[in-house]
Amino acid sequence: MRATKVTPEVVKEHGLNDEEYSKIKSLLGREPNLVELGVFSVMWSEHCSYKSTRFHLRKLPTKAPWVLQGPGENAGVVDIGDGDAVVFKMESHNHPSFIEPYQGAATGVGGIMRDVFTMGARPVAMLDSLRFGEPGHPKSRHLVSGVVSGIGGYGNCMGVPTVGGEVNFHRSYNGNILVNAMCVGLAKTGKIFKSAAKGAGNPVVYVGSKTGRDGIHGATMASAEFNEDSEEKRPTVQVGDPFTEKLLLEACLELMATDAIIAIQDMGAAGLTSSSSEMADKGGAGIEIDLDKVPQRETAMTAYDMMLSESQERMLAVLKPGREAEAERIFRKWELDFAVIGVTTDTHRLIVKHKGEVVADMPVRSLSDAAPVYERPFARRAPKTGTPSYDATRPVTPSLLKLLASPDLCSKRWVWEQYDNTVMGDTVQRPGGDAAVVRVHGSRKALAVTTDVTPRYCRADPYEGAKQAVAEAWRNITAAGARPLAVTDCLNYGNPEKPEIMGEIVAGIEGLGEACRALDFPIVSGNCSLYNETQGEGILPTPTIGGVGLLTDVDRMASIAFKREGDAIILIGETKGHLGQSAYLAVVEGKEDGACPPVDLAAEKKNGDFVRGLIEAGRVDTAHDVSDGGLLVAVAEMAMAGNIGAAIAGGDIARLFGEDQGRYLVAVPGGRAGEILAAAKTAGVAAALIGTTGGDKLAVKDQGDVALAKLKSAHEDWLPGYMGG
Repeated sequence: MRATKVTPEVVKEHGLNDEEYSKIKSLLGREPNLVELGVFSVMWSEHCSYKSTRFHLRKLPTKAPWVLQGPGENAGVVDIGDGDAVVFKMESHNHPSFIEPYQGAATGVGGIMRDVFTMGARPVAMLDSLRFGEPGHPKSRHLVSGVVSGIGGYGNCMGVPTVGGEVNFHRSYNGNILVNAMCVGLAKTGKIFKSAAKGAGNPVVYVGSKTGRDGIHGATMASAEFNEDSEEKRPTVQVGDPFTEKLLLEACLELMATDAIIAIQDMGAAGLTSSSSEMADKGGAGIEIDLDKVPQRETAMTAYDMMLSESQERMLAVLKPGREAEAERIFRKWELDFAVIGVTTDTHRLIVKHKGEVVADMPVRSLSDAAPVYERPFARRAPKTGTPSYDATRPVTPSLLKLLASPDLCSKRWVWEQYDNTVMGDTVQRPGGDAAVVRVHGSRKALAVTTDVTPRYCRADPYEGAKQAVAEAWRNITAAGARPLAVTDCLNYGNPEKPEIMGEIVAGIEGLGEACRALDFPIVSGNCSLYNETQGEGILPTPTIGGVGLLTDVDRMASIAFKREGDAIILIGETKGHLGQSAYLAVVEGKEDGACPPVDLAAEKKNGDFVRGLIEAGRVDTAHDVSDGGLLVAVAEMAMAGNIGAAIAGGDIARLFGEDQGRYLVAVPGGRAGEILAAAKTAGVAAALIGTTGGDKLAVKDQGDVALAKLKSAHEDWLPGYMGG
């Protein structure tokens, strides 16, 4: 093996500390060469190894009778009956999207799609959760434009609808935006493909695009804070080609229709390194690769370049012996590169050859199970407490208009109209409601999907805020009439080496776990994105939740839009008027004070099960959860969606804008209000008749009224105006 001098400076440049380097030398029984150092650096990076969170993630609930595959594979898999399964996952592409917003977001979409179709599923829906800095920050408009264009450009070309998500702004993201992408796919339960490369003597094949130098050290870059030199990291951002990925999707699904595949995995973070070593490790095997056989699009590529490249639209598969020609015919038909680049072995080692020499020879386990697992010290800070002061005399109507026109609560139509959200013909509920709904093609079933988190709650109380993120995803799915099935998460936090940040992470994971257990809503896949800091300033803790639920009959579904004049509007759940950390306080009063609203998980379950039961029975077709902005904002959203006004009972600022949890609004024909209220009383659920639908205004007793047209103008105009500059 060629010796390459590895100095302490080179080790530091690879993101490894002295203790980690000593462990590498011990595992190898010698000094690593440069290729091996590069391989260890990406596999032991935070992005790939989860070394700061793995200890705590083990505490999360991941099992249920309907869960077919939990964490540990490319995506989670849940049984939805009739031989059908839903496959889904969420991932982050935060740092690349800040450096190069179009390609960073586009390749985030491409990467998460590959995670899903490598399991044998056809992607049927995309969602995204986006966090940007203050609208007035000099980079924000450019970043919004690039990220939205990148998501739309990739997803639209793939022919997969982008059906939901969220877009929010806060100063904590000025130097570190968040781009979390979620993909949902459908597969047959008997045709789920995994990544365990079992057995020796099986051919290892490379398919897809050629390998270039783009994305080298992308995983390492994603595992470090930003500083004033971050723009220089542009070469670590991958470049995507959705047209090639569409061919790759179809070719992989065609090959999967045969029985030729033993294991398959996409080349995501850490590229050829992670896909080869992880497949061998999961299969209890070894793997030998000849880099001379790797399709290359650039000249004079070194072994280091090829092993660490994160070029997009590539997959690695292990085939049954003798099936290479059959597989090659399929990939050549789709005009994709195909090459047999190696073989599985019984050595339990990753051996890499280049130009006739062994350039890397490492125990597979040293790259996976032997990676560091840190129980980092953490400090739990006291949650914010107390009831904030506010101006109780402030008029209601101007406050409502200000909230509806605020960056966080305004209509995101400008965003989602750039996405093809109806392609494939199965989108039943488009963006703009609580959960998007996508029909399971050729059946009466449908999936309800959502992404949710309220970071200002998580800053005030990381534990309670994480609980709320799960509860809101559960509510959004329930409000459509679906049964919540499972969760994927994307845990976005700052530097875990700081005890106070690690405290946020630990509290957040514990909050997620408690909520998922109480709501029978297991976590089946996910991603951790740490070191989201710039110049030492961290983001708000942002544990994004992606939820999936099942409607057994798509004709028994609710939406947020008022549908009839004269309907009774009923509030489900208890209202106490909690204004701490509310949107009202932030937007109208200009402060983020007080305790975040507590989440009573027993009440969440009881209230949600009651509302879902009404929808499933066909007694309710209009429902909306009450969240950001409180009761009055929720009523306004329902009125604007249906273009029907409403008159509701009055109340003070806290009642109208408070963000008490576990609440829903439902609208039913007036003559049926009594039976709904009686049913709620029998179920032990708080319910109150608060108004009726009708007219072209939203009227609040003793507080005045406002025309729907004026509400819509406030709601719809801010984002196009902002992006118009």
